[in-house]
Amino acid sequence: MKALSFLLIVLALGACKKDVAQDTAPVPLTAGAVGHYCQMDLLEHAGPKAQAHLGGLPGAPLFFSQVRDVVAYMRMPEQSHEIVAVWVNDMGAPHATWQEPGQANWIAAQDAVYVVGARVLGGMGAPELVPFADPSAAARFATANGGQVMRLDQIPDSAVLAPVELTAETDDTTFQDRLRVLSRELGE
Repeated sequence: MKALSFLLIVLALGACKKDVAQDTAPVPLTAGAVGHYCQMDLLEHAGPKAQAHLGGLPGAPLFFSQVRDVVAYMRMPEQSHEIVAVWVNDMGAPHATWQEPGQANWIAAQDAVYVVGARVLGGMGAPELVPFADPSAAARFATANGGQVMRLDQIPDSAVLAPVELTAETDDTTFQDRLRVLSRELGE
């Protein structure tokens, strides 16, 4: 009888709980924003950024150093939480530059148009998907930098999930050389 009473109380309390809508508004980039995969300060890297809001984790979006990375994240089936909103930098916004894409010029990922296959590299040195709110701005960017203008659902998996070919600038030897220099600097 006590177990039944306890169960009824728990059910009654659960029924009283009001569902509060999760705030999925974009969060401005700050010095504390770090990339989900690399855990590096986003403001130190060039190119457009992204953020994903996950169900049940209000106010704490996952930030991404590259738009390519958030699209890959969205397409991977093994996520622990539902993705409820994704925002990307509008590279056509006033004052948005490749070095400083903006801290608050977010557009919903599903509303953006993307330049895919342009001759530009994102913040982590991989080919980038360049988002725009204005399709004509995207077309001008594609004319100047190569690539094709596409909607999110048109971007092929190969543009976000395929391995990135290392260039001479990012090969293992160059990386090892940079580590040796850094080790010497830290040892002094």
